[in-house]
Amino acid sequence: MAERITRDDVAHVAGLARLELTDEELERFTVQLAAVLDHAADVEALDTAGVAPTAHPLPLVNVLRDDVVRPGLDRDVVLAAAPSVEDDRFRVPPVLGEPS
Repeated sequence: MAERITRDDVAHVAGLARLELTDEELERFTVQLAAVLDHAADVEALDTAGVAPTAHPLPLVNVLRDDVVRPGLDRDVVLAAAPSVEDDRFRVPPVLGEPS
């Protein structure tokens, strides 16, 4: 397949992204980007006229469990285990310099 991207193209894109690439990186990325573009061309060449759009190739179902109401933890027991409590609530350090 003809070269789809040149070393100069990669250098140009790197410059736009303000990336400094070594000569070795330019060569490596040129090969890698050419492979990506070749793959994209292969996908583009496929006849997808009769294929329905899909987000996943396999049929997926919701695998979450059903919500079941159950008793929570006892408030007094939880607060007794907290390192600091104030007015029946957890006391935490100030956030973003807010006064306590």
